[in-house]
Amino acid sequence: MRAESSATTANPIAVPARRDPARRDSAGLGTLQASLGVVAFSLTFPATAWGLEGFGPWSLVAVRCVLAGLIAGGCLLAVGMRAGTPEAGAAGVPVRPRKSPARWRGVRLPARRHWPGLAVVAAGVVLGFPLLTTLALRTSTTAHAAVVVGLLPLTTALFSALRVGSRPSRTFWAAALAGAAAVAVFTVRQSGGALTTADLYLFAALVVCAAGYTEGGRLARVMPGWQVIGWALVLCLPLAVPAATLALAVEPVRLTAHGVAGVLWVAAGSQFLGLVVWYRGMAAIGIPRASQLQLAQPLLTLVWSVFLLGERPTAAAPLTAAAVLVCIAVTQRARG
Repeated sequence: MRAESSATTANPIAVPARRDPARRDSAGLGTLQASLGVVAFSLTFPATAWGLEGFGPWSLVAVRCVLAGLIAGGCLLAVGMRAGTPEAGAAGVPVRPRKSPARWRGVRLPARRHWPGLAVVAAGVVLGFPLLTTLALRTSTTAHAAVVVGLLPLTTALFSALRVGSRPSRTFWAAALAGAAAVAVFTVRQSGGALTTADLYLFAALVVCAAGYTEGGRLARVMPGWQVIGWALVLCLPLAVPAATLALAVEPVRLTAHGVAGVLWVAAGSQFLGLVVWYRGMAAIGIPRASQLQLAQPLLTLVWSVFLLGERPTAAAPLTAAAVLVCIAVTQRARG
């Protein structure tokens, strides 16, 4: 027998690829961060309703933008001061820093190519959405306004497909459409289905916010998420400060506990902290998947409206909540 005849051919064995634990942990943290953002956003409409008890709509939006801009500017300065501390050499002599990109007060300025995107974030998320929804909430209930955030995930996914080039699977789109339809039907039935001027404000807010979310999620992949919203807020200060001065002089102000608490939350919680964790989550798990977590936002808003505003939603809320949670689970597991 020849040696060759007894040899066996080695066939390659397919070994299933293991998921990178670091990537899995990053996705889990990203989902948690995006979820925290959704919780913060779900309080926006009730807090805005509280704010309107003491401020006019224009004053509320302008003051909220100024306060959020000051918080963001303070954070940028604090980080810049810490990062700008000179390092000591071997003999205790400060080392002269090497040439670096342009900085403001020690904070590295965004690259020139990122400023148009930051302007979109500022126009859509910082100015457009708060102003349009505040105008709508003068005559609309929080339950009716929830239709905006109910359709926002689908709109954001559409903007993401057009702007970023993401291509979610058919399963993803089917679950997203089903969740959006469930929320839309629920919220429209809550309000009786009448189309009003407030609805026009809400649908316009839907478009500008989706554009801002998409652009912010894209930028959060190349720069820290908190700096995305931070620079967008600072960018709005030259407009917000004179607008707040004028609005406060024209519109009556009545300081109440609800009014002050509402303004503080929409400025610090919704406008800054919520967007910080939201953009970090979008960068980690992708814009389409993060946006679908917002399907739960209208239902959370309804919960807050019961406890904070005394509203009484119908018994359909639990059924809608169950349907939406199923859709969220499908979108988070869908490929693409």
